[in-house]
Amino acid sequence: MTYKALTFFDLDGTLLDEHSQITSEIAEAMAMLRKNEVLPIIATGRTEPEVTAIREAAGITSNIVMNGAFIRIDGKEVFSDTLEPELCARMYQAVKDNGDELCYYNEKGYWATGHTEEMVGAYNYVRSPLPEIDPLHYETDRTNMLLVLGVGNDAYYHERFPELTFYRNTPFSIDVVKSGTSKGTGVKTLVELLGLEDVPTFGFGDGSNDFALLEACDHKIAMGNGIQELKELADFVTLKNTEGGIVHALKHFDLI
Repeated sequence: MTYKALTFFDLDGTLLDEHSQITSEIAEAMAMLRKNEVLPIIATGRTEPEVTAIREAAGITSNIVMNGAFIRIDGKEVFSDTLEPELCARMYQAVKDNGDELCYYNEKGYWATGHTEEMVGAYNYVRSPLPEIDPLHYETDRTNMLLVLGVGNDAYYHERFPELTFYRNTPFSIDVVKSGTSKGTGVKTLVELLGLEDVPTFGFGDGSNDFALLEACDHKIAMGNGIQELKELADFVTLKNTEGGIVHALKHFDLI
């Protein structure tokens, strides 16, 4: 397939509305992108079961999930970066020592070491179902990403696990991937795998975990509701996600 451009969209605060839903305007815009030979791609810290309904509502078949650790293009898996079981075991012990909980993520789902108030808060925050409890899931299945459930102890994990990168994406949880793995590396990997180095890329985001995404793209778009630091990085600051910001930016760049 020949593409004229690649567009990468964060979800919460970007592609989704205030109710974490895809609006009819967004669905129409994604259809127009495809008609114009522009590939829309979701770029998120979530895993695939958490974005299935979103992808279907938007008509999107490609995603970079788990902060760059897994990539699917037009329904086909093209990349999967996993964490070693020994590393997962060390993280499990560390969260137990701190009174936190842990979740193991891959493209099929996510499993927790236990349920806590922080966990309920974290999954309510992104409107996802609570995980099943399976403390040793890493022993029998691949793990692409971990999620620490807790409101503190960030410095503890950063200090003891330099081989990992930690993204605090909610007040209740921290995404954990291999050091250097990000939405940005996901963009670069996707472009290289598809041989699309000469195709322009557009990144859309609003939060602290979108810096790498925007930095990896030729055109950097921050949402009007985004954090100030991301706006300073951006080439273009569009309207808020609740004010038609995505459609406004796509029109600005003549993508639709």
